[in-house]
Amino acid sequence: MASINDPEPDQRGSIFFVGQDVAGHWLVQESNGQMEGRFVSFAAAMGFARAERHAFHAEVVVSASPLVPHVPFTPVGADERAMARAA
Repeated sequence: MASINDPEPDQRGSIFFVGQDVAGHWLVQESNGQMEGRFVSFAAAMGFARAERHAFHAEVVVSASPLVPHVPFTPVGADERAMARAA
């Protein structure tokens, strides 16, 4: 009986990009889109990225170009409502 060997899962980690968006906000973005955070300073963003990199097996890289936020930071409009419960 022949056995089928499953290939090893991809062991490569992701990358945490630390940088600013065009508005000057400090962001940390995970390369696969699994996480994004907004911070008040470079030091705060780097501290978070360094503290969380092990959970994602990530490398921390300072971005040379502006990052584009995945999560909008615009205020909620008067006609918008929050969800009653998260799914």
